[in-house]
Amino acid sequence: MSTTTSDSTIKGKFDEVAGKIKQGVGETFNDQKLANKGTAQQIKGHAEQAWGSVKEAAHDTHERNKPAAEQTAHDVRENLTSAARNVKESIQNAADKHKNR
Repeated sequence: MSTTTSDSTIKGKFDEVAGKIKQGVGETFNDQKLANKGTAQQIKGHAEQAWGSVKEAAHDTHERNKPAAEQTAHDVRENLTSAARNVKESIQNAADKHKNR
């Protein structure tokens, strides 16, 4: 479960609750237009909450994998500098051999 709640999730919950209220009031007073608006707002709220869940899952996955990614980046940098050092030493050795002939 996510340790952070996205704005989409919060807004979605608000729209869901507000929609339920509108639908209930519309049905109580036989106002079909208001009841329909309430139902539509609930649907919007559910969609927003679903999108919020996706965003939260992506954030959690990123945070969970961040240490491994940082270690991989460090390892790549170390390998690149080591390879550059080896190339430099090979060139210097070849140049030294050429100078001493």
